[in-house]
Amino acid sequence: MGFFRAVFVTALFAWGAAAQWPEAPTIKVDVRLVRMLTTVRGPQGELVGGLNAEDFRIFDNGVEQTLKVFERQSSQPLSVALLVDISGSTGKESRYEIDSMHRFLKALINEGNPNDTAALYSFNESVTQVADFTRRLDRLDIGLRSLHSHGATALYDALYLASHQLERREGRHVVVAVTDGGDTISHTNFQGALEALHRANAVLYSTVVIPVEGGAGRNLGGENALITLSGWTGGRPFFPAEGPAIDTVFGDILKDLRTQYLLAYYPTNLPPTRERFHKVQVEVKRPAHSVSARNGYYSDIVEPTPVPRSQQGPRPER
Repeated sequence: MGFFRAVFVTALFAWGAAAQWPEAPTIKVDVRLVRMLTTVRGPQGELVGGLNAEDFRIFDNGVEQTLKVFERQSSQPLSVALLVDISGSTGKESRYEIDSMHRFLKALINEGNPNDTAALYSFNESVTQVADFTRRLDRLDIGLRSLHSHGATALYDALYLASHQLERREGRHVVVAVTDGGDTISHTNFQGALEALHRANAVLYSTVVIPVEGGAGRNLGGENALITLSGWTGGRPFFPAEGPAIDTVFGDILKDLRTQYLLAYYPTNLPPTRERFHKVQVEVKRPAHSVSARNGYYSDIVEPTPVPRSQQGPRPER
């Protein structure tokens, strides 16, 4: 009984103090290493893979930062989450698309880092992890051959789930989504999917397969959302027609992954902010060159800031 009375008294005292003292405002302080996967293209859109750390500048909320890690053609292993839309609007039984995804996975596993892995997810009104992260092509292939189209589209839920599972893995994180661009039933919204991708430091490549007959039935709102998600995470959107163009897209994604730079820094000298999101800008000191990298990160580390005495209420009498 004495223990519970002590707990009650302590809680009551804490409540009384909180009721009489103003709550201290907080600022965000982040001491983690911020990692930025980056690709650079030259004036003609060609990938540029021979730059040095001195060729880059990086800014966190407008404050220039000092690079602590720089890797050219990063050797860190890839974890690639392949998300396949199997809603009724897609017809993902398309033999060519399945074969193209198989060729992509085969090249990823056989031609890159010996520790690269891939996982397969399908999504319609729900999200299913068809194959966990693995280097076993037979498991991935069995999963691909089992896909059948039906139901609605929970695209944002798929991005959210895959990102959370990537967050626990070492190395570089990539999401490749093959979809018709729409989302009709997700519990997660656009902002939730974006934050999950950022927290996983995941690069999104969106592949929106366009029917040969043209734009009829296209979900332009969904396509624009994928364009934004891809750009803000440092990836790219693609809009191939059905057929061999899909192979070209997967080939371009592999080229990007093989020429990524890894830039990392510890945030320093940042002004106080109550915003969780930090805007990050990566620049390259080469004329007519462009950079693809995520546009920021979310900070969770909070430190209380003392309230100036002039703003505090009177001390409680004893």
